[in-house]
Amino acid sequence: MAYREKLEEIQRLLGRLEAETPEAIRAFKAFMAAVERPSPLGLKEKELINVALAVAAQCEWCIAFHVRGALENGASRAEILDAAMQAVLMHGGPALMYLTPVLGVLDELGA
Repeated sequence: MAYREKLEEIQRLLGRLEAETPEAIRAFKAFMAAVERPSPLGLKEKELINVALAVAAQCEWCIAFHVRGALENGASRAEILDAAMQAVLMHGGPALMYLTPVLGVLDELGA
């Protein structure tokens, strides 16, 4: 599967929502920016948490978005897989299956 395609789908979705629900999507983006600012947790740590949450939520778009974000913020492949395994610990076999897209994104982005 082309995970870059998932990332493009996210951009298309956001574009449509900006046109159709501008106030709501602006509010969501503002909230996301506020939460993702560096704080006691750095951006890398926040993205690793987001990877685990994306796996637990079984959201392939979220996985693609946050694996890329983790890589962009200095996370290694091993750190990303370790974070993803935390979701498996808490959510079991179904979460384990969502390591398929995690590995796919890592491979596709050359990590």
